Amino acid sequence: MPLNLRIGFFLATRALRRASLWTTGLIIGVMVLTFLNLVVVSGILVGLIQGSIEQWRTEYTGDVIISTLTDKKFIENSPNVIGIINGLPQIEKYTTRYRESGTLEANYKTRKDTDKPNTTGAQISGIDPYQENAVTGVAKKIVEGSYLTANDYDQVLLGHYLLSQYVPIDNPDFAALNNVGVGTKIRLTVGGVTREVTVKGVVKSKVDEVSRAVYMVDTQFRSIIGRNDGNVDVIALKLKKGEDPEAVKEALLLRGVGTLAKVQTFEDAQPKFLKDIVSMFNTLGSAFGSIGLVVASITIFIVVFINAITRRKFIGILKGIGISGRAIEVSYIFQSIFYAVVGSGIGLFLVYVFLVPLFQAHPIDFPFSDGILVAPLDSTLYRVGLLIFATVIAGYIPARMIIRKNTLDSILGRN
Repeated sequence: MPLNLRIGFFLATRALRRASLWTTGLIIGVMVLTFLNLVVVSGILVGLIQGSIEQWRTEYTGDVIISTLTDKKFIENSPNVIGIINGLPQIEKYTTRYRESGTLEANYKTRKDTDKPNTTGAQISGIDPYQENAVTGVAKKIVEGSYLTANDYDQVLLGHYLLSQYVPIDNPDFAALNNVGVGTKIRLTVGGVTREVTVKGVVKSKVDEVSRAVYMVDTQFRSIIGRNDGNVDVIALKLKKGEDPEAVKEALLLRGVGTLAKVQTFEDAQPKFLKDIVSMFNTLGSAFGSIGLVVASITIFIVVFINAITRRKFIGILKGIGISGRAIEVSYIFQSIFYAVVGSGIGLFLVYVFLVPLFQAHPIDFPFSDGILVAPLDSTLYRVGLLIFATVIAGYIPARMIIRKNTLDSILGRN
């Protein structure tokens, strides 16, 4: 077998050197496009949802989120929990939030008794403006007006979906405020307490928890909800680069935080439907890529078959002078491997040097996420192996069909 391998490699190298550059380039081009179809299609489909997950992580949950237990109104002993957080070296920053449901009303001064109230429900978040921006970068999401400062009393930021001019659908069940912008006074009601506040800015985000939220300074919000014990509703943690969220979660649970609050990594906090969509899109991408794999296999089959037929006399002479059929088959396998490896190598270069950075810098602007290209190296290398395997099989079968012909018939060109 080693002799057949050496002879096969020699024959393959000789055939590739003498092959037409156009033919070789065309076959490699098909391999590149097949590789991109296998990797990029599924990568974009998964990246569509992965972009949403990343935004959920960076704009709301942080790397780890601590929230109220289902049977509690807030995180009990929050100061002790914050003390534990401050003692963990993996944590870079954190932000605390007070969250309560409330209603907003606009145009109440000009509304007639017969007019329908201009109201909408919302989640009101009391935040420390500096801490919140340090963790989630919410200040970068201001599209109108300006961000809050620690002294901004009776001023709020509104998520853009609370304003009718930003709502993409006209649906009576999707309530939004009409004729409200920066500088407009609105009524904010929480737990029976009503306060007149001024809209200072509008936050535009593709994360629902942000796009339909109201932000105000926590020191004022505490007085509205009557909570002066320091107990908060949400704590979002941003970890230092390279730290494992799962390890930080376990560290918090070991210190007893789990008895006072719900501790989740950003992955734990993801809605289940997002995980299901990622799985479904992975399957769809693999299905679409399989079609390209079949096309590439057929292309290689046809090319090798035609090549073997046109060189049938030459193959017969090789067999006649003592070259084994197995060595000739091996030569066609080596040629197939060459096409697949070179095509995959070019594809890898395009994906990781050009496409992934390009999508990171300029994500696709979908209505609910900024789509990126997801191409994990392990799954990409698996697809490379799959492409090489399919190509080898597609190259071996036609070569085997021709080489099995009678040697004399091959030399004389008889069927």
